[in-house]
Amino acid sequence: MKAFKIFFLLLLLPFFFFSGSLAFPLCTDSSAPLNLKSPLTFCSYNGSSCCNSTDDTLIQDQFKLMSINDSACALVVKSILCSKCNPYSAELFSDQPKIQTVPVLCSTTNSEIDFCGQVWDTCSNTSIDNSPFAPSLQQSKAITGSSSKITDFWQSKSDFCKAFGTSSSNDSVCFDGNSASFNTTPSSPNPKGLCIEKIGNGSYLNLVPHPDGSNRVFLSNQEGKIWLATVPDQESGGTLELDESNPFLDLTDEVHYDTEFGLLGLAFHPNFTTNGRFFVSFNCDRSQSSNCSGTCACNSGIGCDPSKLPSDNGAKPCQYQSVIAEYSVNTSSTMPSMENNAIPKEVRRIFTMGLPFTSHHAGQILFGPEDGYLYFMMGDGGGEGDPYNFAQNKKSLLGKILRLDINNIPSSAEINKLGLWGSYSIPGDNPSVDDSALQPEIWALGFRNPWRCSFDSARSSYFFCGDVGQDKYEEVDLISKGGNYGWRAYEGPNLYQPKSSPGGNTSINSINAIFPVMGYTHSSVNTAIGSASITGGYVYRSMVDPCMHGKYLYADLYTGGLWAGLESPESSGNYTSIEIPFNCGKNSPIPCDEIGGNSVPTLNLIFSFGEDNRKDVFLLASNGVYRVVRPSRCNYECSKEKNSSSAFEPVPSPPSSSAHQLKVMFLIGFFFILVSSCFNFQF
Repeated sequence: MKAFKIFFLLLLLPFFFFSGSLAFPLCTDSSAPLNLKSPLTFCSYNGSSCCNSTDDTLIQDQFKLMSINDSACALVVKSILCSKCNPYSAELFSDQPKIQTVPVLCSTTNSEIDFCGQVWDTCSNTSIDNSPFAPSLQQSKAITGSSSKITDFWQSKSDFCKAFGTSSSNDSVCFDGNSASFNTTPSSPNPKGLCIEKIGNGSYLNLVPHPDGSNRVFLSNQEGKIWLATVPDQESGGTLELDESNPFLDLTDEVHYDTEFGLLGLAFHPNFTTNGRFFVSFNCDRSQSSNCSGTCACNSGIGCDPSKLPSDNGAKPCQYQSVIAEYSVNTSSTMPSMENNAIPKEVRRIFTMGLPFTSHHAGQILFGPEDGYLYFMMGDGGGEGDPYNFAQNKKSLLGKILRLDINNIPSSAEINKLGLWGSYSIPGDNPSVDDSALQPEIWALGFRNPWRCSFDSARSSYFFCGDVGQDKYEEVDLISKGGNYGWRAYEGPNLYQPKSSPGGNTSINSINAIFPVMGYTHSSVNTAIGSASITGGYVYRSMVDPCMHGKYLYADLYTGGLWAGLESPESSGNYTSIEIPFNCGKNSPIPCDEIGGNSVPTLNLIFSFGEDNRKDVFLLASNGVYRVVRPSRCNYECSKEKNSSSAFEPVPSPPSSSAHQLKVMFLIGFFFILVSSCFNFQF
């Protein structure tokens, strides 16, 4: 009987450990496609599209101005122009940063369909006014109404398809004349397990790589301290090097620390190495600090009366606040990246908002890798089932991802006029441009408690967030501009019915909910030791574990489960996730804590993940810092693992101040010599 039970459980494992997903289409402006009520008149797209009727008319006008006399070529060019309406247009145009008029065309080097060759054969000798096939430099100088042939710009089909087609080394999606075509090249094999080593004993919430590109990272704990640490090389046997007694910045006097309060986010300005600016997200207590004085998130502007909110664990409504503050290293320093300590005085209060309850504050902050804006993750404010429906209220900032411009600071008069929550401005392309009902800070909505988000370092349009569930489902979302992720109309892919709703309900027919691409049910994990709660991670881009490369790693805070999400086909947004075992590598610099007397390590609580400058991934647990290492150290088989030392080349440590300054002076001198030589050379 026992053997039968074991056999039956083995049969059920795939249902517990694998979960399919819907695709992740994305438009060129980072928004999700529209669900059309009727087909587009000119481009004929139906169902899901990145164009509305106005866009369709503009494309039609553009096509008419081309005055194409050949009917076969006209059909080809029309399909190319209309590819802007394709639900995967962000991927179709992502590999053409200089030639944005034409998507990536499928060719024989990477597709069964040689659409690029067909375009050449059909249109190469046809005159086209305002041709979209001109090189970008010529396009910028083109005269409106000028006519040209493709052969005027490109000497051969080969040259043409090098510019507009796919290449054998390119795995991105391509346009086949009708729709998006995805690469079917098999990805790396599924990992047999995740091998980790322990390199630190501290408990941290954030690990952020130093912007100078070195092997240093910033670590912060929930209590309010930030340290500068050096990460040892792979295979070196070293541990994290940091001075516990000398933090980079100590904010423990400012930070209110409790179970779901503390220093929650840390982000360094993209130009930190020259301006020394960085930002901290934390909670404060209004009853303890006069500087903790933001407007309550429950206010008349969203139809909420804070006097009617029940107290939560003895706390008054909005006694605790969410804060983003700007700090700096020594402002007189000409080399900010060389400073080992920050000025403990706040430079500017960027954002302050009172919290209605004592949970679901999220609090992570990130700079967008392409746009340079600050993204701020904000939970629904707490209370079982988001009773006041803050996450779906477009005028509330709770249950949202915010996007702020911290470089262009408005005046106090402008801040008051716009009703902003602090010292920042609104990016001009935020979703409120298209949806005036949205608060201007909002980038995406419908979250319960987005706990740890990240941009894929190889594909910056892929923005992942783990969002904590209520009773049944923990989800991973791919974030798009203006996207609504459903809470609390939905919990994951399932309809959700709150126990109480003094703030009203949201009709599922009134929202276009985007469902998670990955996740797991509470019934599929061991919740005996505590409730399930997702911890979002990273797309693994290091080659230390080649079988993990390209897969999204995430975990459960309480149960210690680890998952790897695989996208298949590449760039399609279709994900399948598998729960993976993990173990402690041989010769771990610090012995891993084990469950009982066996060799399986226990991480206790998995608070967060981190990624350094060499793209190694770290697990930040309550009992230490762990790093992903090569699978063979745990006897996990990976056919792609290479034993060459190139996979473990060290990232150089930062030079000393004087040495670095000499190096800079030498490079500047060399640059002037080179420029002088160039100007004296006669062409």
